[in-house]
Amino acid sequence: MKVWEYILRRLLLAVLVIFGVSVVTFFIARVVPSDPAALWVGPRPSPDQIAAARVKLGLDRPLHVQYFYYLGNLLHGDLGVSIKTHQPIIQDLRAYLPATLELVLVGMAMAVFIGIPLGVLSAARRNRFLDHFSRLVAVASVSIPTFWLGLLLQLIFFGHLHWLPIGGRVSIETTLYRPIQTVTGFYLVDTLITRNWPAFRDALTHIILPAFTLATYAIGLTIRMTRSTMVEVLQEKYIVAARAAGLSERTILFRLALKNAIVPTLMVLALSFVYSLTGAILVEVIFSWPGLGSYVTAAIINVDFPVIIAVTLVVTVFYVLINLVLDLVQVALDPRVVLK
Repeated sequence: MKVWEYILRRLLLAVLVIFGVSVVTFFIARVVPSDPAALWVGPRPSPDQIAAARVKLGLDRPLHVQYFYYLGNLLHGDLGVSIKTHQPIIQDLRAYLPATLELVLVGMAMAVFIGIPLGVLSAARRNRFLDHFSRLVAVASVSIPTFWLGLLLQLIFFGHLHWLPIGGRVSIETTLYRPIQTVTGFYLVDTLITRNWPAFRDALTHIILPAFTLATYAIGLTIRMTRSTMVEVLQEKYIVAARAAGLSERTILFRLALKNAIVPTLMVLALSFVYSLTGAILVEVIFSWPGLGSYVTAAIINVDFPVIIAVTLVVTVFYVLINLVLDLVQVALDPRVVLK
């Protein structure tokens, strides 16, 4: 099968998945016992205000008609309006989504630069100290509760050492005296583009603790997957031949063996990325990070179902697109894989 045919088929399947998720989330939101019209009006609404809100929100129409209106708006890029804030959800996502994506991307970068080298070196030194240490780190990383780790890091690095801030995206001083000019919504990128070096350092120090907390689970999975695949690859005949030819151990590990062992690790990292988009909710609450997690948490507390549905669809889109990219990368790295 040609690559473009495979991509087209996967995109069609992705559309069906997104459609199915929209149906399920929409109808579940409608059967949950709550009154969006009353929530829209606010505290102590009168019956006339609730009736007017039901007409404004289209809740007076049959359920299937409401869904078709919702689907039509969705096809035009309209995710609806927040019941709590009365703002278009797409506008809120432009403010909150970049913060979460920046947090997740920095966390995944930590997982790559910590997990893969530790996994490779652990496989190269089986049953030695470094191997035992790496396996201990991997087990601890996937076992420690996220909320406990986040609070512990705050206690150590803010409470005792005073090295890193306790939370937030930037300090109040930066907001007042060195405000960040928004270009992409990613503070680390925006401060580099505008050469706002004090703000860059401040944003970098603020993101370290929440990103590491979020990345801990992915680090453990990356270490374990890289080690297990590298152990198998290092027993292959071409590795033995490379060592007999006098190639350096570094070249054998990171240029020959890792290339054939990296595909399963990439799959783990891709799935961890999607998991982190939803797993960031707890981390963002702990570190007062103004991202998608905080936005969804407020929506859940306020029973703001349009926001919950919209965020669910956004995460679904990320999931199907990342899986498509991952399959294409797997084909590029491993010629034995055939598109079907």
